[in-house]
Amino acid sequence: MDDGGPKAGGTPVSDDEPGYGIGAVARRLGVPAPTLRTWNLRYGIGPSRRSPGGHRRYDASDLRALEEMNRLIHAGLPPADAAMLALRLRAPAASADAGAVTPAAPLDTEAGAEAVRGGLRPEAASAADAEVARLAAASGDGLLSPAMVARAAMALDSRTVGDAVRAALNRHGVIWTWEQLVIPVFATIVRKQRETGFGVDIEHLFSDRVLAGLNEVARRSFEPLHPRPALLACAEDEQHSLPVRALAAALAERRVETRVLGARTPYSALADAMRRLGPAVVFVWSSQTMTGDPAPLAGLPKLRPASRVVVGGPGWWDALPPGVPRVSSLPDAISEVMSALR
Repeated sequence: MDDGGPKAGGTPVSDDEPGYGIGAVARRLGVPAPTLRTWNLRYGIGPSRRSPGGHRRYDASDLRALEEMNRLIHAGLPPADAAMLALRLRAPAASADAGAVTPAAPLDTEAGAEAVRGGLRPEAASAADAEVARLAAASGDGLLSPAMVARAAMALDSRTVGDAVRAALNRHGVIWTWEQLVIPVFATIVRKQRETGFGVDIEHLFSDRVLAGLNEVARRSFEPLHPRPALLACAEDEQHSLPVRALAAALAERRVETRVLGARTPYSALADAMRRLGPAVVFVWSSQTMTGDPAPLAGLPKLRPASRVVVGGPGWWDALPPGVPRVSSLPDAISEVMSALR
């Protein structure tokens, strides 16, 4: 088989022929040449060009596909799946420059490596990651790993992020999506912020797409399980309202009607809403100690029939009013609300 090595007659491949030989590619990727030959035979991911001298050569798009396959395998994908995604990622580029041959560049030097990367600078690599995520969503069961969603968010690819969140919500529901996708992706984004000092735009984009998905679930029509709604709000001056939206969506899955007052709800406004609605349960969220003073909770109106008050989040101080439980997870919050409706 002609795989980019010496020709049948024993003539070595010249470095000035266009494209890259298998030895240079193996050194570039850190993948043995026999493995590259196996990938070509089994998965069809190999050299796509032939030099004027008749040798099979890897061009820049072949190299990008192999780099992507190698990365996906290290991320945990089976080789067959990694090859499929890498080949589909390569297809647009391959069709765009059909017939063109990329000049060879020395892969063993820093300048040569940079020349091969070409359009795969950090910003372009992020776009490639987002494209892989989109292809994975189309090819499998529609669910992306947290790592792939995080890469799409870092590429500011709102469509892929939104599709991934929606697919997870539809397949597994709010609790699974919150615990297995949203929290891990946020952890990755926060870690990147600490390492680089940047990423607020990434956090905002991801939050926006999560919020959109949760709101879709919360707006689904259903016959309410209980005649009295649950009233959900953030503590006064508390800006982080996404957990409240997650609870509203999870309760909608259980046919519990909610009213969400959102971020920075003054306690006077919460009290007025309680008097008007007569909710079965009131949930108040605080994620920061500066918003977690429990004293105002004692001033909430005493209704008949009574409204059970529940608080959630790490911001709450000790000495909560008697009978006010604090929850630390989404399942616990749901459990408390549901018990109040019995």
